[in-house]
Amino acid sequence: MNTFSIPQQHLTSSSTARWKQLWSLVALYASVVIGWIAYQNYQPKLLVKFNFTDFTILLVAVEAIILVITPPLAGRLGDRYRFKQGHRIPVIMAGISFAAMIFMAVAFTLFSNPGEIFKWILPVLIVLWLIAMSIFTSPALSTMELFVPVDKLPKAMAIMTIVANLIYAIEPVIVDIIDTLGAPLTFITGGVVVLLSGYALKKNLFDLFSTTNNKESFPVDSFQKDNRKSRYGMIMLLGTALGLCTTILFNVFPQTLDAKLSDVTALDGKLQVVMVLLLSAVLSLPVSTWVNKLGLEKSFYASAIVSLLSMAGIIWLPGVWVVLLASVVFAISFTALSISALPLALKNSNYYEKVFCVGIFFSGVALPDGVVELLQVI
Repeated sequence: MNTFSIPQQHLTSSSTARWKQLWSLVALYASVVIGWIAYQNYQPKLLVKFNFTDFTILLVAVEAIILVITPPLAGRLGDRYRFKQGHRIPVIMAGISFAAMIFMAVAFTLFSNPGEIFKWILPVLIVLWLIAMSIFTSPALSTMELFVPVDKLPKAMAIMTIVANLIYAIEPVIVDIIDTLGAPLTFITGGVVVLLSGYALKKNLFDLFSTTNNKESFPVDSFQKDNRKSRYGMIMLLGTALGLCTTILFNVFPQTLDAKLSDVTALDGKLQVVMVLLLSAVLSLPVSTWVNKLGLEKSFYASAIVSLLSMAGIIWLPGVWVVLLASVVFAISFTALSISALPLALKNSNYYEKVFCVGIFFSGVALPDGVVELLQVI
């Protein structure tokens, strides 16, 4: 067991949120979400354009493996740098710089319209991009605990949930913009946005650490002299529960809602999912207050159970009004699940393995989607 002691000069008892740093993290998270939308929009088109459709199953399998394995590995590196160099910034910036470079390389490849030999660079770049995005996401999002005290984590997660849901809600608009820009300009823009938001986070982190010689400031709480064992299985369960609900929301609900609610609404299934996301965004801040009062563990279990029951109702129960009611209930419970899952994962992590455990959490989030996407292409 690591018995690393926390230097006294690095301790702080601040009970206020560091909003400038938190908003820079939110901006980076937004760029990641938009990057995934661009990837999901162009990957099938590029496979068709360059005659790689025979490799679709292989690429989807590789994508699933990368998204499950890479976050914990990146987390291990992040924790190592936290204690050897005083912060996790090197891992974050290495991943961001690598991702931006791959964005640019993909853009250059598409601009040059590669011939038969050089077109094989493209699937390699796609795989490298997936690795790069996975490298920095977990270490970056794990910095949230540095910006807000424990009792304000649900509110911070509510802000992240609002941003992610609003971006996914306007995904059709984003896709139209992406299609207008074209693949090369989209990847150039993506590279620039990720790089700029990453460097903004880096600058704000160093501003935060400026009083401690550019080292992380460790809060005075239960993390000090933390001898608990991280609950890896629990953390994986937290991520998998959130990932399962997210996967069903985006992959199953559009067709199901379209079939069951077509008689009472002119909206197609995708737009009905947009309505669920918008409702979730609107409810995020009030629900975060409820999560804080109820507690993370009770909130997670209650929201996970209600989410599963409401999903089952939407998928299997007949009746328009039953499905509508179940959709509203799901929007509420999914919001609570999104807000409570990551803070609870942090709570179940040993202080010295924080970034690694966040990586395990995101492995769980990625697992259901990887399985579903693989089943869809087989």
